[in-house]
Amino acid sequence: MILFIVLLFAIPIIEIAVMVQVAQWIGTGQMLALLISVSVIGVWIVKRQGIGVLRRIRAELEAGRIPGAHLVDGGLVAVAGILLIIPGFVTDTIGLVLLLPPVRALVRGRLGRRFRLQVATSGPRTRPRRGEAIDVDGGPSRRTDWHPPELTQ
Repeated sequence: MILFIVLLFAIPIIEIAVMVQVAQWIGTGQMLALLISVSVIGVWIVKRQGIGVLRRIRAELEAGRIPGAHLVDGGLVAVAGILLIIPGFVTDTIGLVLLLPPVRALVRGRLGRRFRLQVATSGPRTRPRRGEAIDVDGGPSRRTDWHPPELTQ
């Protein structure tokens, strides 16, 4: 949470500093034109990449496989699109780099390792009390006060 708050304040300051520096190098009008053109071209690339990811997801589903990697790619393409819409050179650069398939594969691998580690190391924080366990296999349950609801037409 603290990292989020720090980024919330740091990113605009960094973006403004970079914009001022670029405006000093090439001029204010050219800087604004460059920002707009990078955003427009980036959104066009995001659209094309997103359509490609959707096609791959659909192909995986039709083949009867779970499109886990492609779903993560779709999320990363969406994040890249958000970064490209935010005005600024730093976020545009990160967004454009995130659109490269090898970079997405690297980020996807790191995210996968992090979440696998998190799932493997975190367990239930408390044990269920007696009578609170639910049998998901359909076998007998220890709860005797529960009765299934009646079906009505």
